[in-house]
Amino acid sequence: MPVSVPTPDQVIELADEMGLDLTDADVESYIGIFEAQVNDYNIVDAMPDNLPAVKYPRAPGYQPKGEENKYNAWYVKTEVKGASSGKLKGRRVVLKDNIMLAGVPMMNGAATLEGYMPDIDATVTTRLLDAGATIVGKAHCESFCMSGGSHTNAKGAVHNPHKMGYMAGGSSSGSAALVASGEVDLAIGGDQGGSIRMPSSYCGIYGMKPTHGLVPYTGIMPIEVYVDHTGPMTNNVEDNALLLEVLAGKDEYDPRQYNVKTQPYTEALNGKQGLKGMKIAMVKEGFMQENAEEDVNTKVKAAASLLESLGAIVEEVSIPMHLVGPSLWMPIGIEGSAQTMMHGDGYGLSRSDLYVTSLMDFHRNWRTRANELSETLKIITMFGTYIRKYYGTRYYGKAMNQTRLLTAAYDQVLNKYDLLMMPTTAIKSQPIPAPDATREEVVQRAFEMLANTSPFDISHHPAMSIPCGMSEGLPVGLQLIGKHFDESTIYRAAHGFQEGVNWKEI
Repeated sequence: MPVSVPTPDQVIELADEMGLDLTDADVESYIGIFEAQVNDYNIVDAMPDNLPAVKYPRAPGYQPKGEENKYNAWYVKTEVKGASSGKLKGRRVVLKDNIMLAGVPMMNGAATLEGYMPDIDATVTTRLLDAGATIVGKAHCESFCMSGGSHTNAKGAVHNPHKMGYMAGGSSSGSAALVASGEVDLAIGGDQGGSIRMPSSYCGIYGMKPTHGLVPYTGIMPIEVYVDHTGPMTNNVEDNALLLEVLAGKDEYDPRQYNVKTQPYTEALNGKQGLKGMKIAMVKEGFMQENAEEDVNTKVKAAASLLESLGAIVEEVSIPMHLVGPSLWMPIGIEGSAQTMMHGDGYGLSRSDLYVTSLMDFHRNWRTRANELSETLKIITMFGTYIRKYYGTRYYGKAMNQTRLLTAAYDQVLNKYDLLMMPTTAIKSQPIPAPDATREEVVQRAFEMLANTSPFDISHHPAMSIPCGMSEGLPVGLQLIGKHFDESTIYRAAHGFQEGVNWKEI
């Protein structure tokens, strides 16, 4: 769309927003200067965009209804067949619906994005197809991925396969539900505050948030560059490790990647040593969240005893700063998402990324449809804008500075232990709020489970949720946290636990 030279009224409006006082002569002068700049913009506008090619044929698919979408986990069903051979040959994979699959609709859980059709494949999409996978569709996620519950998608709530009427967790809600129900073999989720691990905990599957930058985020709608993660969600450890082998590695576009170190993750599962001699630190503060359910803590502590019986050394440690981790996450998550995802049209500025301008153009329309945003998006955008307008960016900056101390606190313990452990979520899945639920209940159910997961999105440590018990018909999740780029040690422990116990009987 060509850029026009601003009118005198537009110049006056812009000046008023800046606090500038202009004379009529000033207005005329500025317009004359802007003409040259507009010309440069229109040179850029006339150029074709520079986007990666789409490699595999596909159809737009359809939105399944009724029994074909029992848990409301599917957004679109389709079939995109990858290479004729590879590590994932014959495996059915679903993508979280913030991940681009060219020619197939993407709405990221939001009414204001419904109708958008990506024109590229995300890097992870291409890697899946190159490895022989068949992508079978897009899974519902929470509205702009801003909820740890599963009740904010514009198409309705996603149900927990273990208990209808209960939440699947979020924001990768559909991904977790489809894996747990056995409708797909593998899923890709996203994690900015716990959005892989929280639904994995609620649904009783294995969800890995890798080290920040290990898996490229290119072609996935961002929230905030510092906390954007994507990773595998599966029904067993073997599949999870295999999927990470396919996804991990350097990408030419993603500025989140720095000093990326990959490992042959499946090899961690082949050793006979298992858990023998592994030192695991059970973080006391992970059991001290205000809303912690006693049965959750009991199941995770029972799992710790089982880890010991399998040869691990488990010792309780204290990391007091863990309890302020969610508070540090808040300015980064709220202000970052308000400025990048919303005011920045999904991408913002000041980084070398692959900017998907079709998404940026489509997403701009939220400004004329703000009433259709979820309550979580209204809260985050409004409050993030308020802080920026009246207080500036100092709290974002201070939180970022403190995050380095948080990272160091975890590293200090990880220098002595192989892993940290704690409950993934302090609570089990909760009932889906009723359609007429208050704003307060909707928001509470969206953010009440982030306390043990969000700190590792800003410390960037790899963290995995593994199922470790059932209570009241609902799964309980155990979170394992490792050193940066040491996902293999997490897999070794998770696999040893998987092979040594039946988690449904804990």
